[in-house]
Amino acid sequence: MDIVLKIFVILIQIGVVMGVVLLHVAYLTYFERKILGDMQDRMGPMEVGYHGLLQPIADGLKLFFKEDVIPSGANALIFTAAPILVLVPALIGFAVVPFGRDSLQIGPVELKPIITDINIGILYILAFASLGAYGVLLGGWASNSKYSLLGGLRSAAQVISYELPLGLALVGPILLSESLSMVKMTSAQSGGILHWFILVQPIAFVIYLICAIAETNRLPFDLPEAESELVAGFFTEYSGMRFAFFFLAEYANMILVSCVATVAFLGGWHAPHPSLEFISPIFWFLAKVYCFLFFYIWIRATLPRLRFDQLMAFNWKIMLPLALANVLVTATVSYFLNQ
Repeated sequence: MDIVLKIFVILIQIGVVMGVVLLHVAYLTYFERKILGDMQDRMGPMEVGYHGLLQPIADGLKLFFKEDVIPSGANALIFTAAPILVLVPALIGFAVVPFGRDSLQIGPVELKPIITDINIGILYILAFASLGAYGVLLGGWASNSKYSLLGGLRSAAQVISYELPLGLALVGPILLSESLSMVKMTSAQSGGILHWFILVQPIAFVIYLICAIAETNRLPFDLPEAESELVAGFFTEYSGMRFAFFFLAEYANMILVSCVATVAFLGGWHAPHPSLEFISPIFWFLAKVYCFLFFYIWIRATLPRLRFDQLMAFNWKIMLPLALANVLVTATVSYFLNQ
């Protein structure tokens, strides 16, 4: 009976986390359009609901009932599987994200603010995040379209390249916390803002931030989509719910990398000062994640798109050497301090 109860509790936790994440994904699209509208001196969505608050629901219903077309000459099996292969890894990563500290006790059931805490949490997220590149590449190839194929190849090259400095940027917090567990990494930053890793790893934080934008194919690194060149890139031929899956995966990945940045550099659920710990830890966690998401949108409204050769040269000539140097310095300093 205990095993059945544990399985039931885990399923509830998964349902709650997935529900909250997908709700955030839906309304992140709304807030992005409203913020961009404000920055560009226009109103954004205003028609559906008060100030357009029901616009994400209307968009979802439209995509759900839209005709699902498979192009002639496309590989139907891979074309169908690619959006799922992109979305599922994006959602699986949230299983190890610690959203807070305190558990909620409801009778015999204890609901924790994390689905599971494994001792290789960071590696778990990086491993599944890299699988998303296969979905993009396969979707571009299976579409039987030159635009889609070019977008898929661009995405594969971009994601594989920027994974290296992104992973190296996280080595600094791993060395400082002496753990790959996201819970232990958060606990190592307790005591206020002076203990957050961003203060001793500012270079790693900037590298991670830039690589996270490139990994999620967002401006100014959205070369795989590049509307002015490739129509819509790897999902040019997609419509209906398959298109929606790609869309959901992009925004879910944005939220996931923001959660990882919050845990690795900004103290996770910890308050900026011990005197503010009485406020719910989940509030502090979400506030930090929202700051990252606002920065994503701000960058989109500000910077122009790079050329693809500039994108790759920036990674291999600047980002990767900087990340390697940061790991070397951090490891050396940590070794002598421990001695």
